[in-house]
Amino acid sequence: MTNNFSKSEFDCKCGCEMPDNVFQNVKKVAEQLQQVRDIIFEPIKINSGYRCPSHNKAVGGASRSQHLLGTASDIVMSQYDPNETYNLLDSFMGKEILQGGLGSYNTFTHYDIRGNKARW
Repeated sequence: MTNNFSKSEFDCKCGCEMPDNVFQNVKKVAEQLQQVRDIIFEPIKINSGYRCPSHNKAVGGASRSQHLLGTASDIVMSQYDPNETYNLLDSFMGKEILQGGLGSYNTFTHYDIRGNKARW
């Protein structure tokens, strides 16, 4: 999909097939994360990308999760803790990458391209 991201990194962990309309959204997310990677020169690991409804429910995802649409990813950057990753992405949003949702968790950072600013 991009220089450093493949579709398989964003596939649902249950092994189901990703719908075509979701794949288009996943490509947009990958393009945004590629922009970040190109700026910081650090790998970005995708913990979770697209989630089908059953897998999203199984992992306790929100019923209206952006992951269901393929517009979100939970990421880890080994050189940054989740809070530092959150701050880095926040500083890039609306400039280098698309505006959207950001969430900082204990072991990862959530990024999505919902189109409006959401933070947690």
